Amino acid sequence: MQNKDFSGIHIEGHIKIWDPSSKEVYINKRNAIHYENMSVALAKSIANSSQGYIYEMAFGNGGTAVDPTGIITYLTPNTTGINADLYNPTYSKVVDDQSVNNKDPVRNYIETRHVTGTNYTDVFITCLLDYGEPSGQEAFDNTTNNEAQYVFDELGLKSYSETTQSRLLTHVVFHPVQKSLNRLIQIDYTVRIQSLTGLMGT
Repeated sequence: MQNKDFSGIHIEGHIKIWDPSSKEVYINKRNAIHYENMSVALAKSIANSSQGYIYEMAFGNGGTAVDPTGIITYLTPNTTGINADLYNPTYSKVVDDQSVNNKDPVRNYIETRHVTGTNYTDVFITCLLDYGEPSGQEAFDNTTNNEAQYVFDELGLKSYSETTQSRLLTHVVFHPVQKSLNRLIQIDYTVRIQSLTGLMGT
């Protein structure tokens, strides 16, 4: 009898978008995983190829459509095609705290969290959009234009690549949230990588 390893990997993500000053939570939901790009990223990461790791968080404003009565239509997250991207990316920020391109690694960083004896590990990414960023935002969070550049309704994590464009690893679509000068917005993003263990004899 020979044992075959039927273990596998399950990946899931969760985001919390909130104001660390007022403690108001705007979004609290799960996200979609781009499994093809994630498989490439994991392989490159464990192969020590200096590529594949989470590098930036991308924001966009093309994930929803709001009709004149206020009804929101949510588009399907982009999780197929190696060149998939946000519907309309408008801003991005480096969250890799080992990169020289990360201008504030104390408040924008990545860490891993694991409890000994469990079969999962969390990758925790936090990103803060400070009062003054992005440049060109409106002064107050009272816009009526849901298609404005910094009224975000989608975001995703992207991997680092030396030779190609950053690849979309995750994508989440949510109701529009405006970034303006009068509010902080922090994104806490958790990606859980879980081993599905099991042996079957043949």
